[in-house]
Amino acid sequence: MGSGQVTDWQGKHVTVAGLGVSGVPAAKALHGLGAKVTVVNDGDDARAREQAAELEALGVTVRLGDGDTLPDGTELIVTAPGWKPDKPLFAAADAAGVPVWGDVELAWRLRKPGAADWLAVTGTNGKTTTVQMLASILEAAGLRTAAVGNIGVSLLDAVLGDEEYDVLAVELSSYQLHWAPSLRAHSAAVLNLAPDHLDWHGSMEAYAKDKGRIYEGNRVACVYNTADKATEDLVREADVEEGCRAVGFTLGTPGPSQLGVVEGLLVDRAFVENRQKNAQELAEVADVKPAAPHNIANALAAAALARAYGLPASAVREGLRNFTPDAHRIAHVADVDGVAYVDDSKATNTHAAQASLAAYDSVVWIAGGLAKGATFDELVAGAAQRLRGAVLIGRDRALIREALARHAPEVPVVDLERTDTGAMLQAVQEARRLARPGDTVLLAPACASMDMFANYNKRGDAFAQAVRELGA
Repeated sequence: MGSGQVTDWQGKHVTVAGLGVSGVPAAKALHGLGAKVTVVNDGDDARAREQAAELEALGVTVRLGDGDTLPDGTELIVTAPGWKPDKPLFAAADAAGVPVWGDVELAWRLRKPGAADWLAVTGTNGKTTTVQMLASILEAAGLRTAAVGNIGVSLLDAVLGDEEYDVLAVELSSYQLHWAPSLRAHSAAVLNLAPDHLDWHGSMEAYAKDKGRIYEGNRVACVYNTADKATEDLVREADVEEGCRAVGFTLGTPGPSQLGVVEGLLVDRAFVENRQKNAQELAEVADVKPAAPHNIANALAAAALARAYGLPASAVREGLRNFTPDAHRIAHVADVDGVAYVDDSKATNTHAAQASLAAYDSVVWIAGGLAKGATFDELVAGAAQRLRGAVLIGRDRALIREALARHAPEVPVVDLERTDTGAMLQAVQEARRLARPGDTVLLAPACASMDMFANYNKRGDAFAQAVRELGA
């Protein structure tokens, strides 16, 4: 089961590691291809039992409550992306010479002959927005496409389903890339790199290396962020096809082989004749919603991939105009008494919060939650001049409070101990008390939400509801 397409799955013993959003479709797909599938899962809760019953009805074997033991006769493991590389199951597979694929690798290997190209995006932040912008641009050009991968349509469904696509806009996490050794995209972008998921990868170097896998074997363009040298380093280290180019994006004036911003316009100096002298206008900054700096960077990355695929400037403009961002991504909720209230609950790490804070001049910041091993000194030091006040919530709020004491001692801080559902309403009320007309009350927690909320969507919904109660 080396590289290349595996065509005969009949009777192959495949172990699927993990139920959940990727495991169940993988088990069904492999069973449908004739493989003998065993699913192993750490958990044995009601949801797992329900999924197990569904698979067992098809004839798939499921082992709940033991994700560590390698089933006898296993020839391949297909793992859920979130399973850590240091799991005993993978050590056993390694010792037995059994390959481990992720769901993305499986999808890549199961593509039909002449299947759609993949335009791939990764990065610590901005992946989903960039992939959705890209899909909108591809649609504007009349291409059959979908936003897939870590979002939207499952990659396996996209590859095995009846719908025929011309090209796919693929969001890939560092976890997915770790388990996808043979993936080769048409073109790919790494938007940015900041410490995240280090508990999973073990080190920043390992995290960066997994992100960099997205460039391996690219044919046309490796898109990188000129403001983030680490992304350019990954391009340099990548083994690409002959003729593949490095294409940078910048919020400043672009040089040759870059896309950037000139006098309120997004311009291309990479995919034009005589790029030493010429630039092609693609869209106006005002076509990007919202036109916050990090979102303009997302639009430039999406545009670079679209241009690498050969699309005209008109499709870039129309696609960006048609695009509406998802909820909880720097979403303006309301203005109350001259103060803007903005929900960026999706800012679940310091890098995302940094981008969010940079979009506003005077901020009352609502932050806190699960820090996932992050530190906050750099974030707070960089934003200190913009902070009118801070309201801290969640389990690891003390880490942010200490960083504020060190780097922004004059900023008033409200520390909320309560963690019940009413805590967000109190946080918004305290933020209102600190804010002055012209300020922005910004929910950009820089932390995960699961200490108090089911997910970041629920946290954002609670914020928006609290703001509406203020307005009423």
